[in-house]
Amino acid sequence: MSHKSSAQIRQDFFDFFEEKDHIIVSSAPVVPQNDPTLLFTNAGMNQFKPIFLGEESGLKREEKTWKRAADTQRCIRVSGKHNDLEEVGHDTYHHTLFEMLGNWSFGDYFKKEAIGWAWELLVDKWGLEPDRMYATVFEGDEEDGLPVDQESIDLWKSETGIAEDHILKFDKKDNFWEMGDTGPCGPCSEVHIDLRPDEEREKKPGADLVNMDDPRVMEIWNLVFIQFNRQPDSSLKKLPARHVDTGMGFERICAVLQGKKSNYDTDLFEPLLDKISELAGIDYGDNEQTDIAMRVIADHIRAVSFSIADGASPGNEGRGYVVRRILRRAIRYGWDKLDLKEPFFHKLVPTLAEQFKEVFPVLVKQQDYVINVVRAEEKSFLKTLGQGIELFNEMVEGKDELSGEDAFKLHDTYGFPIDLTQLMARERGVEVDEQGFNRLMKEQKERARAAGKFGADHSDKEDWIKVQDTDDFTFIGYDTLSAEAHIKAMRNENEKGAVLLDKTPFYAESGGQVADTGILTNGEEHIRVLNVQKGPEGFVHYVDRLPEDPDGDWEAIVDAERRKEIRKHHSATHLVHAALRSVLGEHVAQKGSLVDEKHLRFDFSHYEAVTHKQLDTIERIVNERIQDNIEKREEREVPIDEAKERGAMMLFGEKYGEKVRVITFDSDYSVELCGGTHVNATGEIGYFRFLGESSAAAGIRRIEAVTGLKADEYLRNEKELVHSVKSEIGQSEDLVRDIRDLIEERKQLEKEVERLRHQQSSTKLNQLIENASLIDKNIRLVTGEITGADMDLLKQLGYESLDKVKERTVTILGSKDTGEGKVYIAAAVTKDLIDKGLKAGSLVSKLGNMLGGGGGGQPDLATAGGRKPEALDKVLNQAESVIAGLLK
Repeated sequence: MSHKSSAQIRQDFFDFFEEKDHIIVSSAPVVPQNDPTLLFTNAGMNQFKPIFLGEESGLKREEKTWKRAADTQRCIRVSGKHNDLEEVGHDTYHHTLFEMLGNWSFGDYFKKEAIGWAWELLVDKWGLEPDRMYATVFEGDEEDGLPVDQESIDLWKSETGIAEDHILKFDKKDNFWEMGDTGPCGPCSEVHIDLRPDEEREKKPGADLVNMDDPRVMEIWNLVFIQFNRQPDSSLKKLPARHVDTGMGFERICAVLQGKKSNYDTDLFEPLLDKISELAGIDYGDNEQTDIAMRVIADHIRAVSFSIADGASPGNEGRGYVVRRILRRAIRYGWDKLDLKEPFFHKLVPTLAEQFKEVFPVLVKQQDYVINVVRAEEKSFLKTLGQGIELFNEMVEGKDELSGEDAFKLHDTYGFPIDLTQLMARERGVEVDEQGFNRLMKEQKERARAAGKFGADHSDKEDWIKVQDTDDFTFIGYDTLSAEAHIKAMRNENEKGAVLLDKTPFYAESGGQVADTGILTNGEEHIRVLNVQKGPEGFVHYVDRLPEDPDGDWEAIVDAERRKEIRKHHSATHLVHAALRSVLGEHVAQKGSLVDEKHLRFDFSHYEAVTHKQLDTIERIVNERIQDNIEKREEREVPIDEAKERGAMMLFGEKYGEKVRVITFDSDYSVELCGGTHVNATGEIGYFRFLGESSAAAGIRRIEAVTGLKADEYLRNEKELVHSVKSEIGQSEDLVRDIRDLIEERKQLEKEVERLRHQQSSTKLNQLIENASLIDKNIRLVTGEITGADMDLLKQLGYESLDKVKERTVTILGSKDTGEGKVYIAAAVTKDLIDKGLKAGSLVSKLGNMLGGGGGGQPDLATAGGRKPEALDKVLNQAESVIAGLLK
């Protein structure tokens, strides 16, 4: 077996299946397109799901429908049943992002070819030793009424040279693949390899270690035979067409063919590990703990970089939060294990981009953007990471469990995802009260870990009532707003009616543009069209009720005024996109949009807030283009390669067909691929006005704006507001100056109120000091409630008490906010008592726990907060016994 580079292995796979009439397709993005059931692309078959669901007959490419395909798909598995995160770095073969080599048959070849070709590639071409190979097959399942997969057993015997005792039967858990709770499924046959030395193989057969999590006897290829459809009632129904879906872990096969014991020793990870070693000044292979850290970082930069390039930037929800968790996990390993205290993670992006520029060019094309996003996220987390780790160490000192309150504080104050806290706790042999943490998260209504509900019924729906037996469907909404049509089918769906037409002027929601609304009428019945969505049989028109008699001619009429305003907002997004690139730079790329009749929202890549001056410039440019009344040029059925050559803007990660629609407003200004509806000339837009600019996620900014009638309404409201302000202030020569004077006057009054409140509190403190109690006749204890005080005021009073009483004194002051359910406490300890071992931080830690919270601070002054204001009086009364306990 000759040594091959990873690039050669990948190309071997492509060449092998191309010779067998497979089309080689590009990887889909790791952020799924148009699939709400998936958090991330987690298998090679995801982009072919419509074919397996029967929505498409095959893969349409190059004006041909292909029944065979092969590719390498970048996948991420970090959630649900496909969650490999905890193993990453600690073992040598799990990854967050990995490549999946796969070949597919869409109703074409089946088990015989799949099994025979797998053996041919692995053994005949790549030279793997036959006596090290094992094949697993489905043993059957009584509950599903399925017998053993004897067909696969017979084919392994007839089509390959595998030893008969190397064909092993396993149950449904290991050898029956399912897309989800419902949908396409079928038995699978896995190929495993035994990499142990010969002497070990002689002592114990590899058959005993298959599917036993031994890294030396591992699965390298899974051949799935999709022949059933799981129904909502869990029964199985045979599919009309049988498919093949295979997946080979690229990192694993590279390790096998390169003779490496670890995936991380292959040329796939070597460049990254070399760069990490250079940054850390530590050699890989010298120490197991630093090796784990380097492996984690090398793995995680792959998942983070490709996620951001494909459209999932770090954030607080859904995919964005998963990316943030992975990124912060890597940064913590760098800080704690490799002593990397400055931003370093982003410096790995160029190495990764260069490595994959041929097979996954999306990263090298967006390299600067990805670097900026990662660097910004690093800087933000590093501000609190060191303090958070220090606090964590204090929290777990001498304990076997970290409280939910402490875990929540690490999350809320220091940005530690709960799984990062759990990882650090595991390293210290400490449990985490996750239930308590979740309770506090719920109370705060924070949804930092929410990933949304990803699930769907994939079983086929046969509830359409056919009205006309035709598959015809045409969208004519670019050219007309009304048309004579026929109803093909109808059904009730989600308490609404749904109808399919043979042709329609109604635009279906897509590309960020909302659907048209309007009516369907046959002269006697008038049915409101409420929404339109794309479906496999054509556009699904959701209506307020189903027709009594669906036969005959129907007129489909779009709400023209609403469409008119939508068109204005959509064309304005093209104009503002071009203006953003002109002012901010060509790194700006669209990351999302929403266009309706009331406003537009546009998300774009940019790593800092857009200044007020820049927004003014952009707004001026857009309005100049509107005044120029540029005529729209619309081109349909343009070859995708021609559109690219002309520099047409397109969304990274978006799936485009062989032919595309190009919308141009001046070939030197705005040329975009777009399926939406637009004005005929920019003058129809009327006027463009920004409503605001904000952050949508790390590295992604969002602008919102109005045009047309809504812009006019906005300007009129603005005029009315100015008029109202003038009326309230009265006669004014300089309105802005007068408002500033009022604000300044209010600030002065607030300061005076604060001064009086502080004066009152200081008087209260003096009274409490005069009435201090004695502990053991040596220590003065000053306690009391300061009504209305916040944490800052309590802290200030604590410092005042230290100034007023220099020795043998402990001051404990509290305040409660019953309405908010909060309580605050501050403790001050004089220096002589600190020298005897009494520290304010230890004192408030115990008192804070009694108040349902926690806290900390310096030895002489510390503060705590809690959620039990009703317990304050009791805690102040028990302060003496707590102090006595700390002095023992």
